[in-house]
Amino acid sequence: MSAMFHLVRHAQASFGAADYDNLSELGHRQSEALGAALKAQGVAPDAVFIGAQKRHRQTWEGMERALKTGLDPVVLPGWNEFDFGGLLEARFAGRDDRPDDLHTDRKTHFRILRDTVLEWQREEIDNPPESFAAFTTRVREAREVIAQSGAKAPIAVSSGGAIGRTLADVLDAPAEQMILLQLQVKNCAVARFVMARGNTWMHGFNETPHITAENEQDMLTYS
Repeated sequence: MSAMFHLVRHAQASFGAADYDNLSELGHRQSEALGAALKAQGVAPDAVFIGAQKRHRQTWEGMERALKTGLDPVVLPGWNEFDFGGLLEARFAGRDDRPDDLHTDRKTHFRILRDTVLEWQREEIDNPPESFAAFTTRVREAREVIAQSGAKAPIAVSSGGAIGRTLADVLDAPAEQMILLQLQVKNCAVARFVMARGNTWMHGFNETPHITAENEQDMLTYS
């Protein structure tokens, strides 16, 4: 039996706010628009999985308003994002070159995050919130739960890092490809995978069926 697995990145969160882990007003609109677009494509999930973070549940709730599956999501903390704020702070602990706008300026944040993730993967950061090996293991285990669930059309809502790690795994790509893939993933973008016979194959990446030429300027976001 094969399954078509849809893996969705959460909608726009609240970058620069005291609590990033909440959707913005635009994020709520993005999530509902994605649900409507998937429904128009004929996507009919028979099982739903989300990470344990608020933005994952809020994104699913917006999608569900359009999809109307009636399904209760299964929470898999393995789909949570790595603690990028804590990781950045660990990298700059005891150093005097920490940028003042590290968590408030998007360009600075993501440029430094890219280099920080590469150092994390090489185990060059002391006392990270989570080791890269542990992160990789939990993301793989979350995917395995879905593969073993028996669902034919499972859908999950996660975050860019976990999605990037999954894509790199499925493509058998070097670990450093994770952050390069992660930084490309748009809010509410969909990755599609075929799961069958104990294997997983990528079928689509960074799809945004809810974005059109007319609404792109408003709806297309990355953080």
